[in-house]
Amino acid sequence: MAMETGSKSRILVIGATGTLGRNLVRASLAAGHSTFALVREPAFSDPQKSLLLRSFSADGVNILKGSLQDFQSLLEAVKQVDVVICAVPSNQTLNQKLLIQAIKEAGCIKRFVPSEFGADPDKVQILGMDHGHYEMKTEIRRCIENEGIPYTYISCNLLMRYLLPSLVQPAVSIMDIDVATFTICTIDDPRTLDTVLYLRPPGNVYSMNELVEMWEMKIGKMLEKVYVPEEQLLRIIQETPFPSNRHFIFIYSAFIKGDHTYFSIDSSGLDGCKLYPHVKYTTVSEYLDSLL
Repeated sequence: MAMETGSKSRILVIGATGTLGRNLVRASLAAGHSTFALVREPAFSDPQKSLLLRSFSADGVNILKGSLQDFQSLLEAVKQVDVVICAVPSNQTLNQKLLIQAIKEAGCIKRFVPSEFGADPDKVQILGMDHGHYEMKTEIRRCIENEGIPYTYISCNLLMRYLLPSLVQPAVSIMDIDVATFTICTIDDPRTLDTVLYLRPPGNVYSMNELVEMWEMKIGKMLEKVYVPEEQLLRIIQETPFPSNRHFIFIYSAFIKGDHTYFSIDSSGLDGCKLYPHVKYTTVSEYLDSLL
């Protein structure tokens, strides 16, 4: 069924019980969108997830049962909405292929936001050492484009909750709720169709040395620093079994290769902070304050 002129898009969130997914659901509701969540059967018997789902239902979310492995459930869900946002973990990246088939068959989706929400997979310089993490994301991009499905890719680098608490700060970081808010802003914005939206917030771009200095100021004491040269970091990556070495791979990508900041946004896509200046995001300094 086509969307009525002037009305807001109906949004389906897949991966809605995850940390980013639940924030996408809330941001969608807050923006006034009719919101749907596709949820796997086991979630309904999980105490924490079932509580979250009851909260969603009370807020007006349409809860649908299904999974990325069930084509019929995907097709039925997709036919009820205008936009699909997928926020599943990276180990399920290639599972989006069946979803792409459902979107293609349904023929009603005006925008698909695949599960990326990290560094731009077409820009990273660590292919071959990331155990397929980014290759799988580029594969999904090409599938979407080859099928002619309208899309928006969200490149938000690394989320604060992953690394900041351990003082390992990537070049650029942002909160889940802020990523969700920026993502929902794109949904009915024709400027963001078939392009990459980059989230590189001013005030959230730091070197590790700058982060340590900021942390020292906040806690009022000096920290002991151990400097690790590139060769040693590469050796650690090679000698540490996967996936335990992913932490170090992302550090290498961010700090040594500069994968988050070496290119100009203007030549590659759109700057979310410039496009939506009204969105108030959490700065690194504010996030560190919340940890104290």
